[in-house]
Amino acid sequence: MAYDFLENNPLLNGMSPEKMQFLMNFANSPKPSDMKDMMPFLLMSMNSAKSNNIQFSDPETELLVTILKQNMTPEEAAKADKILQFMKSRKSG
Repeated sequence: MAYDFLENNPLLNGMSPEKMQFLMNFANSPKPSDMKDMMPFLLMSMNSAKSNNIQFSDPETELLVTILKQNMTPEEAAKADKILQFMKSRKSG
C-alpha cells in the first residue's frame, strides 16, 4: 500500500525520529480488515508507543486512524470516525 500522503505531511514536520519510526512501522504493519478488530489494534499500537515513551497528539492520532481507514469500506470508515470522536470525548471529559 502506498503511503504517499505521509510525504511532506505538515503533521510530520519536526516529528522525533522515534515517533517517525513508530509511524512508519505502523503504516507498514498488517492492519485488521474487520471493523471490530480496528479499535483493539489501535489501542494496542498506542499502548506499545506509550510503553516506549512515545505519545501522539490528537492530529497525529487522526493520522494513524487515516492509515487504518485506507483498507476499509466507506461504512467502516464512518464507524472509525465515530470511534475517534468517542476517544476524543473521553480524553477531554
